[in-house]
Amino acid sequence: MTVGVLQPAGEAARAIGTVSWVLIVGGFAVLAIVMALLARSLRARAGRVRPMLWLVGGGVLFPGVVVAALFAWSLPMSPAWKPVPPPGALVVAVTGHMWWWEVRYRDPATGADVLAANEIRIPVGRPVYLALASKDVIHSFWVPQLAGKMDMVPGRMQHLLLSADRPGSYRGQCAEFCGEQHALMALHVVALEPAQFDAWLAAQAQPARAARTPVQAEGRDAFLAARCNACHTVRGVSEEARLGPDLTHVGSRPTLAAGTLANTQEARLRWIAHVQQVKPGARMPSYDRLEPRALAAMAEWLGALQ
Repeated sequence: MTVGVLQPAGEAARAIGTVSWVLIVGGFAVLAIVMALLARSLRARAGRVRPMLWLVGGGVLFPGVVVAALFAWSLPMSPAWKPVPPPGALVVAVTGHMWWWEVRYRDPATGADVLAANEIRIPVGRPVYLALASKDVIHSFWVPQLAGKMDMVPGRMQHLLLSADRPGSYRGQCAEFCGEQHALMALHVVALEPAQFDAWLAAQAQPARAARTPVQAEGRDAFLAARCNACHTVRGVSEEARLGPDLTHVGSRPTLAAGTLANTQEARLRWIAHVQQVKPGARMPSYDRLEPRALAAMAEWLGALQ
């Protein structure tokens, strides 16, 4: 996985990368010119330098011409406003929460919603139309290698059009300070070949896998007994709840808690038992009051929800 606006992997990001390179190179060129003029002025005789000429020419005219030229050059590169998705686009709804991302797809087979969290999977070569919203405060969606930033304002629906031209995992981040755990509000956009994406979406539309071992069954029962289902949905196990991320296929995600921990048995156990140590202020209590056996069983059951 690589991160950086200068490593574009999509059409929108390439335009931003081109502008960035022009600004970087141009900035160094202007710096070199200014330093050369400074050196010349230091060697010039008194009385030969005309301050007003340099102030007007170098301080007003030159910056004005450069900024106007850059604006005119970059204007065609700005993404066009598209009030509706382009033909053939994949529509994905993304909602920012403190401090995680809710991701919603539409199952092409049934039309039902398919929920995920903190990870967006997209097909390579297909435009993706993101509908962006916020449930609480202002967040900002930013995946540097795929597109620019877009603020997510409560009460408003924004959109962002992006695409990936090669498979890979692209790191994203909330780019607007949104509270105590703003720095730990990451996400990943995973670009798959179209056939792989279709298979993944079909699998995500299915209910949770049934417990296959006594330990997994014990973990499921501990999950229900602790009333975790009051905030989290596990389709096929508990009724719908929307306060926390949908956990129907949580075991298939690479990370926990919006990129805070790798999705391993040890990390799941740590997260469930010590949420407020790992991510202080998160809208979930620590469950260290539960018996160690119940915690371990719950972590194993959640890991089996592929």
